[in-house]
Amino acid sequence: MRALRCHSNLHYLSFRFYKFFLYQAYVYLYSLNNFSTYLAKGASVSEGAAVSVVIPTCGRSRQVAAAVKSALAQSYAPFEVIVVIDGFDPETISVLGTFGDQRLRLITLEKNVGGAEARNIGIRSACGEWIAFLDDDDTWMPEKLKRQMEVAASVSALFPIVSSKLLDLRAGMTRMLPYRLYEKGEDVSEYLLCRRGLGYGGGMLQTSTLLTKRDLLLDLPFLKGLKLHQDWDWLIKAARRPDVEIAMAPEALTVMYVDEQSGSVSQSTDWKASLEWAQEARSVMSRRAYSFFIATECVSRARKNGAGVKVVCELLRTYFQDGHPSARSLVLFLGFLLFSRRHRNIRKRRSRKSFLTGKTEMMTGYD
Repeated sequence: MRALRCHSNLHYLSFRFYKFFLYQAYVYLYSLNNFSTYLAKGASVSEGAAVSVVIPTCGRSRQVAAAVKSALAQSYAPFEVIVVIDGFDPETISVLGTFGDQRLRLITLEKNVGGAEARNIGIRSACGEWIAFLDDDDTWMPEKLKRQMEVAASVSALFPIVSSKLLDLRAGMTRMLPYRLYEKGEDVSEYLLCRRGLGYGGGMLQTSTLLTKRDLLLDLPFLKGLKLHQDWDWLIKAARRPDVEIAMAPEALTVMYVDEQSGSVSQSTDWKASLEWAQEARSVMSRRAYSFFIATECVSRARKNGAGVKVVCELLRTYFQDGHPSARSLVLFLGFLLFSRRHRNIRKRRSRKSFLTGKTEMMTGYD
């Protein structure tokens, strides 16, 4: 009886190994086919590499369906699109189950683990040499992967991190962000955190724009359990490595949809979580970037949360004591403290209207 059971277990293991071998052979042949196709067109070797798309999601069946469609429709065909369903979500499983594309893989988690760990799970399950991230409420332009693989081919570092501009859609207004591209050798923490005004978008490396190698992400995963600033945390740490180089495509290749009433992570009022992250990440960011972060992210979230004088004093203390204050960051500290989001939006709309009116007058010759 024991011999029969051992024989059965051996047969099962042999079958699992056989399936694994066939799948890995398929990955190799896929990459080889891509390589041959692009080589015939005179393209570089890296352009033929397999790309795995990782999309974490939870309770957004309609939005994630649009994200998946944009990933599958890429002119540079991804090897696979992995959707990590973070917790019980039968509606999303049902909606994505209607897709007939074999490249779509669903990973369903029994419990919610958060966006950072959901991405890590997708990365570990991926078979591609490259990983491209896509948030479940964003979409890609058809040429996104193709253009970014071209940019990656021009980077000499072992681990390129490729981003791009994006279209920011919110409240009937469309903007192309960031206003300024990242420059090679620039301090990433200062590029991301040192704002030039009350509005954001001066420096941005948004998650849905990121493409990099799987080996880097396995060696430096997203910080498990981190509620906020997951992309900033990973980027600032990754940029400190000598084998990493950040590059950006100048085109808008991603569409970011922002619903300011959705209660998403980016709209959170949890200033304590922001402050805790900043204090833990102080060793990897510049003191100047730390002061800007306190003045913008922490103060704005505290203001929206109705925090009192005690909280403001705590933020002011760490702003001066642990950071490197400047006139601009101090003005932003006071601006976010004194003006609500509604007042800031009104000022931005007036400024935009004034700009457009002035531009029209210049074009028509009226004054």
